[in-house]
Amino acid sequence: MINVGIIGATGYAGNELVRLLLQHKEVSIKWYGSKSYIDKKYASIYKNMFQLVEDVCLDDNMDQLAKEVDVIFTATPQGLCSSLIDEEILKKVKVIDLSADFRIKDVNIYEQWYQMKHNNPSFIEKAVYGLCEINRPLIKDANLIANPGCYPTCSTLSIYPLLKEGIIDGNSIIIDAKSGTSGAGRSAKVDNLYCEVNENIKAYGVATHRHTPEIEEQLSFGAGEKVVINFTPHLVPMNRGILVTAYGNLKKEVTYEEVKSIYDNYYEKEQFIRVLEKDIVPETRWVEGSNYVDINFKIDTRTKRIIIMGAMDNLVKGAAGQAIQNMNIMFGLKEDTGLLQVPMFP
Repeated sequence: MINVGIIGATGYAGNELVRLLLQHKEVSIKWYGSKSYIDKKYASIYKNMFQLVEDVCLDDNMDQLAKEVDVIFTATPQGLCSSLIDEEILKKVKVIDLSADFRIKDVNIYEQWYQMKHNNPSFIEKAVYGLCEINRPLIKDANLIANPGCYPTCSTLSIYPLLKEGIIDGNSIIIDAKSGTSGAGRSAKVDNLYCEVNENIKAYGVATHRHTPEIEEQLSFGAGEKVVINFTPHLVPMNRGILVTAYGNLKKEVTYEEVKSIYDNYYEKEQFIRVLEKDIVPETRWVEGSNYVDINFKIDTRTKRIIIMGAMDNLVKGAAGQAIQNMNIMFGLKEDTGLLQVPMFP
């Protein structure tokens, strides 16, 4: 049995970790961390956990937590995990960080986009970027995982194979992405109030969104050269889901069969990546509540571009599900353990 601690258990990603880990046959949750709700029963905050979780919330004492569990999930705002971690902790416990503290390898880029000083840059190189389908061999032996962001997960998995195979021009990529409101977190913000988001859709973080350098870095690794993109996210009035529509200039003429064979070569053995049949577009409703990513593409011969589409649940594959998938790899478990939830509909 793997003993687990969660710091930030009362945020949306933290609660999704709890929901999924309660269904994981190899896990026991020992620590429900929440700075805002110390000593309050977890089930009083999330009433869906009534009679399922009897524990009260504890603080974010990582030193004590490292003595009691095998792995710590940190579902916290930027800057907290990097301020708590040190070599002694990583000797005792594995850490999977759901914030952006260790995702970006260049600390200067991190500080530029996140507008904050990095607390612990010496650990950036030691952290493994936990995009399971691409970095599985590195994840297996890691002690510190930088769990990818939701937009970067969907964008990278959708685009990466075509960049890796030299099909598209990396510096022509435009990503139009849309997310449900849970992607903005649970803390109270005027922009996330019901009357602000209902019956509305808007772009935000235009040319400034913090996930931009993370996507660029991962796509650059795939292309083998620096990739610069346009990335524009939009907020849509639904609870969950991410839809990415990306556009790239083709470097040569290709057929549907050629492109499909590239995706099949990369993903046909990947349980959680579903490359859809021809002309079927990904939809968020068909992945909700699951760890699946649905991907498809359309070649536009008129403009010599390819349109790449991806859909996933931002709280599962975009956060908690991927974190658990990383944990399974790190502990030598079957990768789908605790992640076999069928997408919910309606």
